[in-house]
Amino acid sequence: MILPPLALYIHIPWCLQKCPYCDFNSHAHQGALPEREYVERLLADLDADSNYVQGRTLEAIFIGGGTPSLFSPGNIGTLLEGIQSRIPFAPDIEVTLEANPGTFETERFRGFRQAGINRLSIGIQSFDPAFLNALGRVHNDSEARLAAAQVREAGFDNFNLDLMFGLPGQHTGQALADLETALSFAPPHLSWYQLTIEPNTVFYNRPPVLPEEDLLGEMQEEGITILANRGLERYEVSAFAVQGRQSRHNLNYWQFGDYLGIGAGAHGKVTHPGTGQVVRTRKVRQPNAYLDAGKALTAETVNVPARELPVEFMMNALRLKDGVDEKIFEARTGLALEGLTKTLIGLRDRGLLQQDRLATTPIGFTFLNDVLAEFLPVANPSPGIIPVKSRP
Repeated sequence: MILPPLALYIHIPWCLQKCPYCDFNSHAHQGALPEREYVERLLADLDADSNYVQGRTLEAIFIGGGTPSLFSPGNIGTLLEGIQSRIPFAPDIEVTLEANPGTFETERFRGFRQAGINRLSIGIQSFDPAFLNALGRVHNDSEARLAAAQVREAGFDNFNLDLMFGLPGQHTGQALADLETALSFAPPHLSWYQLTIEPNTVFYNRPPVLPEEDLLGEMQEEGITILANRGLERYEVSAFAVQGRQSRHNLNYWQFGDYLGIGAGAHGKVTHPGTGQVVRTRKVRQPNAYLDAGKALTAETVNVPARELPVEFMMNALRLKDGVDEKIFEARTGLALEGLTKTLIGLRDRGLLQQDRLATTPIGFTFLNDVLAEFLPVANPSPGIIPVKSRP
């Protein structure tokens, strides 16, 4: 059995203030953080998942949150050293840390670089003070610009800027002005995505007035043209990069690779080394419970039923503009693609899916949710879902 590539997601749940649109497992915290204790629990968490490694190297690490840049470079370095002593790193491993403006300065950036971080993802969201205020961000526009400038000064040539559009009261000119400001810092990668209202958020309970659909479409269409003209190609629904700077960690997600998830509330997706079964893991959500050495770290381990694997796979792979080779479906799910023949033919006949590849056409990409709906499991498991007898 050839196991998929392996990555690692690390969740650090604390932030300075919970944003009203945020549905991540993040918790506002004031005062000193329990950094050393949390690093120890992260490494214990990794030890508990060690049976899933199966001799593989780590291709990518992503430290998300929350606001991981609240942790000191020293403790981030201790964490990375502990991980490397347990799992070998690929020679060209990508190690990303999420950072928010206002939580660092150039020297702190340099400290992260020395600790082993080689890619930063900076949560700008907007450069406009009015929209930053509407989003409940703790940083201001000057801090946003300073962060975007400092990242190169600290020695990072690989970084991402996070930017939103479709903000409350925003018109197209304002969205594109934000985009142009971001591009003035020549980011090799840009995550540019529409603000959506998610359950269990302040915005869900008190929704702001967002731009109409036609205006959102105009923002997106004109923005994508600007990005392409500036050398950032759209390779995923909301991800744009210059050649060679696509996020390796996220590519592993979208190609249905394996990833361990450690930290409060972290999710993982791994392949059982003995059976080939796809397994989802979820860790204890509340930070205090996660830090309690007397309690278990894993909240849930679930075997993904075969009938749900096609839509899980397609929800990831078809987010990519180029999709994936058909052979990857069988290799990563343990199912024969022939079980989806009727669905694939139907989508190809309608011009929504490319021939001989699991990738949408341009029109299929525009109506991606409609394409994905075709792979949803029916009430009774279909006899067309055929297990592959031997994994490659």
